[in-house]
Amino acid sequence: MDNIERRRLELPYISDKAVMEEQKVCRRLLQRFNTADRSDFEALSSMIKEILGKSENAFINPPFYCDYGFNIEVGKNFFANYNCTMLDTAKIIIGDNCMLAPNVAIYTAGHPVHPEARNTAYEYGIGITIGDNVWIGGNSVILPGVHIGSNTVIGAGSVVTKDIPDWVIAAGNPCRVIRAVTEEDRKYYYKDREFHGEI
Repeated sequence: MDNIERRRLELPYISDKAVMEEQKVCRRLLQRFNTADRSDFEALSSMIKEILGKSENAFINPPFYCDYGFNIEVGKNFFANYNCTMLDTAKIIIGDNCMLAPNVAIYTAGHPVHPEARNTAYEYGIGITIGDNVWIGGNSVILPGVHIGSNTVIGAGSVVTKDIPDWVIAAGNPCRVIRAVTEEDRKYYYKDREFHGEI
């Protein structure tokens, strides 16, 4: 079994020449995307379709960084703000209507804890899934193997190390559930500031 297949199966693998050739394809696309005219929204949208494995009406504000692109599947109306990083060694699957604030990092990649094992050059990738209607706050980090449920908000600066359920607000390092999202929340756009006929 080659290292590309080992990576695909979430087994330890080494980034050999064949693995790096796959990364070269993505790096060329990202170079073009990250140096494009930032006001040419149509061109940026078109390039995102080239980079991502699956998308429908996705938009990402450059700069954006990932390893392969084809391992990222986003649903309808995906938005990521500036300086998003997705280490997509394994699959990253994101549902519909999800938003990532600036500096969000989604890491499927990792290295062994023990230094002797780490020095063998073996690494791994464990997939991450994010449900529908999720908002991830700025400077948050999502670690390998995590599942974030639908209709959930992850507060800014969180480090998500474990699964987070549907319909909650969670935050912190490590990220923990703070409370449920309720019908009462529909009235407010920010803390105690209410909508007044806007929705």
